[in-house]
Amino acid sequence: MDRLVDLAKVLRSKNSGPFEITLDILFDDPEKYRKVVECGIINVQTICQLYHLKPEDICNIVFYQKGLGIKITYNRSVSSGTLRDRDVYGAQQHAPLMDILIP
Repeated sequence: MDRLVDLAKVLRSKNSGPFEITLDILFDDPEKYRKVVECGIINVQTICQLYHLKPEDICNIVFYQKGLGIKITYNRSVSSGTLRDRDVYGAQQHAPLMDILIP
């Protein structure tokens, strides 16, 4: 099994406005992209488990074959820049994706 971090060229996160975070998984090889998509591990259930979310917190999971990318957007528990926000830019949220095992 491969870890997602070893297959993807880029794993990153960022704000998608003050109330959402977007996770990007980008590939430079169509075969690696296809392997990840076809295994089905990137889904609402997996993201909810990794990020301790409810299914209704997931806004979108988009698979974009032409761009060899996957975009996941979810609602932030606190808005960007507020008192309890620990990552104002949402730039440190991709780490849980790294160790996803891809069969």
